[in-house]
Amino acid sequence: MIVFPAIDLKQGQVVRLAEGDMARATVYGDDPAAQAMLFAEAGSQFLHVVDLDGSFAGRAENREAVEAILEAFPGHVQLGGGIRTAEAVAGWFDLGVSRVVMGTAALKDPQFVRDMAKEYPGGIVVAVDARDGMVATEGWAEVSDVSIVDMARRFEDAGVASLLFTDIGRDGLLKGCNIDATVELARRTDLPVIASGGVKGLDDIRLLALHARDGIEGVITGRALYDGRLDLAAAIRMAEREG
Repeated sequence: MIVFPAIDLKQGQVVRLAEGDMARATVYGDDPAAQAMLFAEAGSQFLHVVDLDGSFAGRAENREAVEAILEAFPGHVQLGGGIRTAEAVAGWFDLGVSRVVMGTAALKDPQFVRDMAKEYPGGIVVAVDARDGMVATEGWAEVSDVSIVDMARRFEDAGVASLLFTDIGRDGLLKGCNIDATVELARRTDLPVIASGGVKGLDDIRLLALHARDGIEGVITGRALYDGRLDLAAAIRMAEREG
């Protein structure tokens, strides 16, 4: 199982939000590239980056910060946030992004996401962000009437790399990952699932890794790392040992 340390970008700074609320942002640094290098030094070969401003604007708003991260980080970078056009997808792959995460586009224009998955095999991750089991979009500002399982099944035959499932009600709150909902989603779809939202410590990593055979591909963690509650090197060792 892969551990993805997260770098969320707001106005060029490294932040974490509580429940996806831009007004509840905690700033953890103003040098995203340096943060990426710290994660690399801890042994991470994977990184999850989100352009938070881009999620709301529908276009890249933290391009310079992302480019600096791509230049500094020696591993694989997975990027999300406002990537909703073919030009944007192509541009990020050209710059060296390994995988592009699409959420709002997946709900509102599923054929576009399918086309991108065909164009970039294994390069597209579909974000299934949920509040009370229903898919949320537009930077989590809107909640749809589509269930997370229905959303996931729409892309089972599309060639996407995986599903990124976030429980918004836990995100950034250190309440613990929603293990049950994540594992249930993995069991009910043929696609690998990446867990996100609420990771508070090593026990979350262990419990998720135990379900790697159920289809849990990885876990994204942010605030627990920044607050010192989770040691990244230890989390990576745990994920490799149990998963």
